[in-house]
Amino acid sequence: MTMPVETDTRDTELAAQYEAYPYPERNPQDETKRLLIGSPSHLREIDYWVFGARRSRSKPLRALVAGCGTGDGAIMLATQMARSDRPGEVVCLDRSQRALSIAQARATTRKLGNIRFIQGSLSDLDSLKLGLFDYIDCCGVLHHLPHPAATLKNLEQLLAPHGGMGLMVYAPYGRTGVYMVQEALEQLAPHTEAPAARLDTAKRVMRSLPATAWLRQNGNFGDHLSGGDAGLYDLLLNPRDRSYTIGAFLDLLNGAGLEPSCLMEPARYDPTLFLPDPRLRNRIGALDWREKAIVAEALTGNMATHVAYVVRQGARTPPPDFNDFHAVPVMREIPGIELAKQMRADHTLPFAFGTIVVPIPLPPQARGLLPLIDGKQTVGDLAAVLSTRGVPEDKFRKIWKETFLTLESLNRVLLQSPL
Repeated sequence: MTMPVETDTRDTELAAQYEAYPYPERNPQDETKRLLIGSPSHLREIDYWVFGARRSRSKPLRALVAGCGTGDGAIMLATQMARSDRPGEVVCLDRSQRALSIAQARATTRKLGNIRFIQGSLSDLDSLKLGLFDYIDCCGVLHHLPHPAATLKNLEQLLAPHGGMGLMVYAPYGRTGVYMVQEALEQLAPHTEAPAARLDTAKRVMRSLPATAWLRQNGNFGDHLSGGDAGLYDLLLNPRDRSYTIGAFLDLLNGAGLEPSCLMEPARYDPTLFLPDPRLRNRIGALDWREKAIVAEALTGNMATHVAYVVRQGARTPPPDFNDFHAVPVMREIPGIELAKQMRADHTLPFAFGTIVVPIPLPPQARGLLPLIDGKQTVGDLAAVLSTRGVPEDKFRKIWKETFLTLESLNRVLLQSPL
């Protein structure tokens, strides 16, 4: 039995914020026009990064969205499960009735029958008696809580054997300027004032924000520009806003008995992509993966969040051999033919890590190989097609190894789970 996580004055203010300004700002009728896609909680990512592409797609998936807000992650996952006839349910938990009502209206618009909603607090999970889950999403939540480490431990206890989580926390360097304005608004819009009055002050500050303010220079996020009242409030007036360097985030996971199966995207945390100097690359080669991630975050300076899939320590399920001719590769989202079109004449794929675009080299044959990846054809099928184009098996294996490992690190090509 876990102890309830205590709340405090700031937490009470946070609850009031999300009743006044449910976040993110969403119109349920927009569900007729588009599906918002992101990480974590993309179904194919869960299959691959949590379950190692070994869990049968016919096995029911029980998922918890812990702190669902207005429902972006929950709606995405439930919709993807419905579209692929995946059995299971998505349980949406949030203490804000207004946020839940918006998420519920979005689900109704989509006619989702595999999603349900529970009003409740992460501070008292035991009393909710939710049971165990194969997958837990806690995206953009931990960094606002009074005791994130305790809450994460409590969530870990809700994981079924071999289960995992998708997490997102704020990162400090990519949010440069945010905390400066927050500090000013602590004085100009004190927390003792009503949310509407605080928001009015923040809008006035933003209209007069000096050109020298670091927030004006930061293009790594846009809530204050396009996120409406809820976005502006959440960014600049949130009563509690922690950020974690990648080292601090990994320590948080370790304290809860968890470890990352994937930092998203994996290549983002490889500093060699941003440092072409051969001598520097040799030095990087001597670092362990944690040290490399720390260097990448510090050098790029544009990571505003850290997204990770995590599992219990020592419980990571390795995916099948990508070189096995029976393995089935699948595009994460963008069709292979579209990704191939993005390749340049020099056979590089321009890839955006936030505000940094890096040319990623691929084999020339990747341009013809990518359109073949449809989630049905096996690696052996791909080899057979390329053999008709004069590519022998030994050469195909080299091409496929470079193509797959590169695009896996960009979270663009994964392996399909079995039926």
